[in-house]
Amino acid sequence: MAPPDHRKIVKKTLITCAAAFGFCFAMIPLYSIYCEITGANGKTGRLNPAVIAAVDTSRSVQIEFLTAVNSGLSWHFKPELSKIDVHPGELMTAYFVATNDTNEAIVGNAVPSVAPNEASIYFNKTECFCFTEQMLKPGESRRMPVRFIVDSAMPKNITVLTLAYTFYRNETATQALKPLEQS
Repeated sequence: MAPPDHRKIVKKTLITCAAAFGFCFAMIPLYSIYCEITGANGKTGRLNPAVIAAVDTSRSVQIEFLTAVNSGLSWHFKPELSKIDVHPGELMTAYFVATNDTNEAIVGNAVPSVAPNEASIYFNKTECFCFTEQMLKPGESRRMPVRFIVDSAMPKNITVLTLAYTFYRNETATQALKPLEQS
């Protein structure tokens, strides 16, 4: 039996490692594309200018609002209204209120989710507090808008959408505030 050729083994190992690295690197944009197509992970549709002009007054869709705060964040967070009825194609604004219950400035990020998943591509946000970090000073409350349009192309069998937000503490941004508070 001939001894193994170490160069072939090393070459195969390096090719396998490079392929695995390339696959992992490609997963980030592929997952983003998957989320945009399916609406998974809170991705919502992109606003088509034709959507604004096509208000469908023959039907309405109920939008329910749910909120949660991650256990690492001492904020109260709630919608001003728990639900509203909208006509597809109609530009709407809903408001949420967040309050920092601590004695320190904290930065938070809201992560949205739309259910059912198949409807999320028809839910188009034009303005949202979830697009940026939110910094609240100790005891501060803030009223935050989300402006949206439910695309009139949404299937007629979908009559209820749930828009849910979970606020998380942004530890990196919060720690960056510490030197600013001390000056």
